[in-house]
Amino acid sequence: MIVGVKMAAAGEEAAALDSVRVAAPPAVLNLRTDTDQREDLGHDGSSENVGPAPKKPTNNNDGGVETAEEATEPAEPDINELCRDMFDKMAVFLQGELTATCEDYKLLENMNKLTSLKYMEMKDISINISRNLQDLNQKYASLQPYLDQINQIEEQVTALEQAAYKLDTYSKKLEAKFKKLEKR
Repeated sequence: MIVGVKMAAAGEEAAALDSVRVAAPPAVLNLRTDTDQREDLGHDGSSENVGPAPKKPTNNNDGGVETAEEATEPAEPDINELCRDMFDKMAVFLQGELTATCEDYKLLENMNKLTSLKYMEMKDISINISRNLQDLNQKYASLQPYLDQINQIEEQVTALEQAAYKLDTYSKKLEAKFKKLEKR
């Protein structure tokens, strides 16, 4: 129900306040008198022109405040039918919301399963890599004595090479002395 509210104001404020409407609570009292209602129904009591009651000027001096009157609305369809319709629509809405939520949870469950499978695959791969690394470390450990021998042989070859250079240098000096002695 809508109740018109009018207050005493000056100028533009009065015009703006005239158009203000406030929603009335469901248990609004009918402030109109029996004579007002009879006038709305017509002189013979029929309800041909039922509508909002015209405002009557007040003769009391209460600072320009007018009284509020209840606005009448046309008869509404059966309340029970409207309630059933509302509850049916609310049930459909809630069912849709719950279905969407269930679908979201199913999606999350599937994503979690796939993630779990991926982690299992990664775990298997890392276990294989670890095994292969251990095998490589064992092979390297078994080859280590041979690598040490290769390093020793390389050092010996380097030492022999240095000795060969020294011997070559010494033999050249001897040859030069021998040629000197021969020429004499």
